Amino acid sequence: MERRTLLLGLAAAPAAALLGQQQAQAAASANYYVGTTEQTQNKVLVFAKNKAFTDANRHWSFSPGGGAWANLSDVKFRATEAQGWIALMAASGGKAGIVNIGSEKDTELNDLAWSATPGGNPHAIERVPGNGSVIVASSDGKLTVYAPSSVGNLGSLAKVQTIDYAGAHGVLWDPTYELLWVVGKNRVSHYAVTGSKRATRLKYAAHFSLGSGNLGHDLQPDYSNRQKMLLTATKGVYELLTDGGSFRTRQISTERSVKSYVKHSSGEVISVKGDGTQPREWANKTVRFSASPDRTRSGAQFYKARIWTTAFQ
Repeated sequence: MERRTLLLGLAAAPAAALLGQQQAQAAASANYYVGTTEQTQNKVLVFAKNKAFTDANRHWSFSPGGGAWANLSDVKFRATEAQGWIALMAASGGKAGIVNIGSEKDTELNDLAWSATPGGNPHAIERVPGNGSVIVASSDGKLTVYAPSSVGNLGSLAKVQTIDYAGAHGVLWDPTYELLWVVGKNRVSHYAVTGSKRATRLKYAAHFSLGSGNLGHDLQPDYSNRQKMLLTATKGVYELLTDGGSFRTRQISTERSVKSYVKHSSGEVISVKGDGTQPREWANKTVRFSASPDRTRSGAQFYKARIWTTAFQ
């Protein structure tokens, strides 16, 4: 490291510490909703982060039962023009689906506006805004693309494309560059979305190596910075930097078994770390908050934690 660079870093340290304190204070005072996939009861449970994660405090839920809906693995909350708020969900048992979020507090299978069976251990789901297509990442090695005959009609979604992608675990839409990002075995990639309605297709653009033996796991926004995304992998947590259109990754933590990691606009980080115990070593009864009290639910097995919001803000 050059001496000038080192001195600049030392000069910036007090300012960075002050900024960190300010962000922590903002996060502690901010209240927002956190969505979770909880695999003991197999429910999507949404709570206000400033309240205990109890049944009495639940803000919204989705309960699909078991079978092909077993082990809920992902939930994302998105705003649409035609349906308003929707929840997209995937389950390792093989299913994926969408529920309209309306006045009903507790939803079930009969509330699904659309569902499909991509199979292959679905781990993540995303929707392309405006286009209306839905992409499911299955860890057995594929992306499945569903496209509508009418953008405003969720029930018109049908499978139009399958793409091989080793270890596909995370998928996220980047509205800044209008790209679909995917993380899987040893790499993170981005695709352009071409066409419309049933002619929608993903077109591969580029990928970036995470190094061998490094299975990418989750991919989430940094809501405090539109030019960053956050991903977890076998060997730690990474930032995906996109500023200036020059895409690159940077490791920010060597902590292992982090299953989800997302940053609120206040700067607070919400994460879940697999506790390594049976029956689901990838899950944990605690959702961690970097600037607020952690939330523990007795007997729970949380796998993913999400911020209830639309996209980068």
